[in-house]
Amino acid sequence: MATLIGGICTSHIPAIGNAIARGLEDEPYWRPFFAGYPPVRKWLAETKPDVAVVIYNDHGLNFFLDNLPTFAIGAAPQYPNADEGWGLPTLAPYPGDPRLSWHIIESLVNDEFDVATCQEMRVDHAFTVPQALLWPGGARPVRTVPIAVNTVQHPLPSPARCYKLGQALGRAIASYPEDARVVAIATGGLSHQLDGERAGFINKQFDLMCLDKIVEDPQALTQYSIHDLVRLAGTQGVELIMWLVLRGAMTARVHQLHRHYHIPVSNTAAGLLLLENAA
Repeated sequence: MATLIGGICTSHIPAIGNAIARGLEDEPYWRPFFAGYPPVRKWLAETKPDVAVVIYNDHGLNFFLDNLPTFAIGAAPQYPNADEGWGLPTLAPYPGDPRLSWHIIESLVNDEFDVATCQEMRVDHAFTVPQALLWPGGARPVRTVPIAVNTVQHPLPSPARCYKLGQALGRAIASYPEDARVVAIATGGLSHQLDGERAGFINKQFDLMCLDKIVEDPQALTQYSIHDLVRLAGTQGVELIMWLVLRGAMTARVHQLHRHYHIPVSNTAAGLLLLENAA
C-alpha cells in the first residue's frame, strides 16, 4: 500500500533557479535563504521517498488564459521543461508515474473533483525550482505526479475547496494498492505582489500566522476567501492555496520537523515547512 510519509511546503521563485545555476548559494544575499534547506535534504536522504506528488501553479508554460483548468494532473511517463524567458537553463525531463497518476485521477473524479488529465505536460519553475532545492545537482531520485492549481485566471479555487482537494488526494494515495513511499511537495508563496501600486508588498505578520496555522489549525485558513488572500498576502500571495492542498492530504495532526522563513527573496517572502503525519 502507498504511504504518504511527509509533506514539504516551499517557495519556487525563478530567481532561486538562477542563483542555483550561477552558483550563488553562498553569496551574502542568498546564504540566509539556502541555509534553510539542509535539514529537509537530510530527511529526504533518510526517508527515501519513491514518488513526489508536486502541487504547484503553472505560469503560462503549459497553460495560458485561453485554456486554463482549475485543477490539472499529469499522467505522463515524463515531464519536460522548457524556456520560460527567465534565463533559467532548460532541464532534463522529470520521470513520471502514470500508474499512480491514473489512480489519483480516478479517485478524485469519484470524489466529484472534475480534474483535467494531461498525458503530455510541460513543467515550469514552480515545479523544477523546488526539486533543485530538495535534490541538488540535477538528481532525479523520485518519480513525480504534477498537480497544477489555477492561481492566474479568476475565478480561482477557494482555500476551502483546495483543502478538500487535498483531503481527497490523501484518500487517493492511501488507497493505492502498490507499495510506494510518497512525499507531497507544495510550492509557492508566501506573501508577495509583483505588479501594480503594491508591487513589493510583503506581510510578515500574516505569513508567520499562516505557517502556524498550516501546522496547528489549517481549517482556520479555509475561512479566508481568495479576495482576502489578495488583500492580506498580495496578488501572488494566493499561492498559499497549494499549501492547503498538501495540508489537506495529511492527517488532522502533524509534526513540524523543520521551519524556515526569510525575507525578501526577489521581493517575495520565502517559507519552508517539513511535516510528518502524527501517529
